[in-house]
Amino acid sequence: MSAPEPAAAEELRPVAVPMTRIVAIGIGVWALALVVTLVVPTLHEGPRSWWPWCCVAGLVLGLMGYAYVRRGRGNAAEAAASSD
Repeated sequence: MSAPEPAAAEELRPVAVPMTRIVAIGIGVWALALVVTLVVPTLHEGPRSWWPWCCVAGLVLGLMGYAYVRRGRGNAAEAAASSD
């Protein structure tokens, strides 16, 4: 039996991914984690006192990423088209 031939490069296309939705979901997960760590006392007392700050850092970085993607910087197709 012969192996199937690989697809030509022009046949392969990148998958369209809604990056803003993905980043927004990540921000929501960090917000939920912050609420949970603040509501449950054992998750923010003693040696785990840094856990809420980790969630805050995740929220801040997520918001920065959301602004980056909304401006179009996270879109590789547009970046390649603008460099031509």
